[in-house]
Amino acid sequence: MTAEAAHMRATIIGLSAVLMWATLGLFGAGSGSVPPFLLNALCFGLSGCLAIIWLAIRGKLSLMKQPLRVWAFGTIGLFGFHFFYFTAIRNAPPVDANLINYTWPLLIVVFSALLPGESLRLHHVIGTLLGLFGAALLITGGDGLSFSGGSALGYGAAVASCLFWSTYSVLSRRLGKVPTEAVAGFCLMTALLSALCHVFLEETVWPARATEWMSVAALGLFPVGLAFFTWDIGVKRGDIQVLGAAAYSAPLLSTLLLIAFGFGSFTLSVSLACIAITVGALIAAKDMIFRPAS
Repeated sequence: MTAEAAHMRATIIGLSAVLMWATLGLFGAGSGSVPPFLLNALCFGLSGCLAIIWLAIRGKLSLMKQPLRVWAFGTIGLFGFHFFYFTAIRNAPPVDANLINYTWPLLIVVFSALLPGESLRLHHVIGTLLGLFGAALLITGGDGLSFSGGSALGYGAAVASCLFWSTYSVLSRRLGKVPTEAVAGFCLMTALLSALCHVFLEETVWPARATEWMSVAALGLFPVGLAFFTWDIGVKRGDIQVLGAAAYSAPLLSTLLLIAFGFGSFTLSVSLACIAITVGALIAAKDMIFRPAS
């Protein structure tokens, strides 16, 4: 496989994470009233344990032996993002907090220009800004933002969450020699820290029905499991700028799934968001999509 083909393959694998994250809303809605940190602990615990079992079967548990700085980086990245995101939506209007958090794809594109061998070009910026505009339409429904006073903690946490995830994604590129299998350890540590937060911050509410347990399992298998492994491959070996711009399709696809399953309706703002995000992704990825045949 040529270097160019391997680069495109890694990008496509990374894009699968975006597709899986699109199911967060649907499976999250199906998980009932389980509080966020408990849900986080259950999902990351499931994904981490399954990954460890898979590594043991393949005789690759030795890949978990990584320097402390690698463990710290991965755990802080995964747990820090979720901790600050949950803090944000609890201490600020959820719509505002969600939109601030969803600047992380834009930050990935911008920060990627600092990586060796990468450069930020105009079409990357235009495409990502169109994606941000589309995400804003989806999240606000075209009604604007309140940015209420007294929510400084929530807004600050939302900024922190987007900085954590964008920084984690971009810096993962600098740790290209760390095997993707190490993400299994990051998941387990995130599950442990989430469980501790649950004990001190939340009231325990378990899934009440089989369908809720199935939704929790689906979350742990895909958007809060496999997605982090495929994203790691994408940001380390694929086109990180295309991945950043394409990430805006996650809230769009999530909204469309919720509509399809009766949790919402197709509105003008959703239609405009579809157009903006699709066009933005095509513009940002034009080098990859419209590359002349060699």
